[in-house]
Amino acid sequence: MALHVIVGAGPVGSATARLLADRGDQVRVLTRSGTGPDHPAVERVTADATDADALTRHTEGADALYNCANPPYHRWPTDWPPLAAALLRAAEATGAVLATTSNLYPYGPVDGPITEHTPLRPNGAKGEVRAQMWRDALAAHQAGRVRATEVRGSDYLGAGTQSLLTALVLPKVLAGGRASVPADLDAPHSWTYVGDVAATLVAAAGDDRAWGRVWHVPTGPARSIREIATEAADLAGAPAPRLSTMPGALLWLGGLASPLVKELRETQYQFRRPFTIDSTAATATFGLRPSPRADALRETIEGLAATPPGKA
Repeated sequence: MALHVIVGAGPVGSATARLLADRGDQVRVLTRSGTGPDHPAVERVTADATDADALTRHTEGADALYNCANPPYHRWPTDWPPLAAALLRAAEATGAVLATTSNLYPYGPVDGPITEHTPLRPNGAKGEVRAQMWRDALAAHQAGRVRATEVRGSDYLGAGTQSLLTALVLPKVLAGGRASVPADLDAPHSWTYVGDVAATLVAAAGDDRAWGRVWHVPTGPARSIREIATEAADLAGAPAPRLSTMPGALLWLGGLASPLVKELRETQYQFRRPFTIDSTAATATFGLRPSPRADALRETIEGLAATPPGKA
């Protein structure tokens, strides 16, 4: 029975753990609080993954080490570097394949669909830290010290996910309220299902063709925020969405009082114009296809319904 070690028990880490456990593998989930999916094949361990020695001990004998962590959004520049360094050290010491979950921030503003070959030109601190993580992992891979791969998706759909759509738009739409959104409501945008992220991570970790490069998660056709909100409302039996565009100046003012809102300024380019992903490489290589969007939205809606008010 293969052992797989997962750092992080958020939506991606939990989905990856369940996928591996359900297929009969042994899974060890590491978090600071000892949380993780309740499954007989999942061992939940309380550990600080920035402690490279401790992480190495927990990874001994593992086939793969999955980076599914997600530090607080506004602390990425300070929290990611020591965690990424510890993951690389543990992968090098144990021989486990390092499979990292990432996003599209390293590319920065791009005209046209984003592919795995699009140059990395981050436009801010969060994008730069994610880009540097991959540069470091790739350098270690090319030096023969580790086997590394990285999987990137667009904004997530699925239970427990946090994005502009799932945190700011859908809770108000499903409650019949009005949502003011810092975005072009009709610009096409790619939405990636968290279950497809897990499937791509597992496929990339276990296939030597995947190592040493980046893969985009199979993602369905782009849809605007208005289209996604309308589809979600229809599925939930909610009234038609009432949406308006939030001016950039209002978002700037909101950032004066909220560190989280302040961080949204860096990624405004993703929502003020078309932002789409090309994921054909992963489909052609691994045979993976995106899950039906309606299924992803139903799971998102169910997750939001189970979330206490004010916690979305």
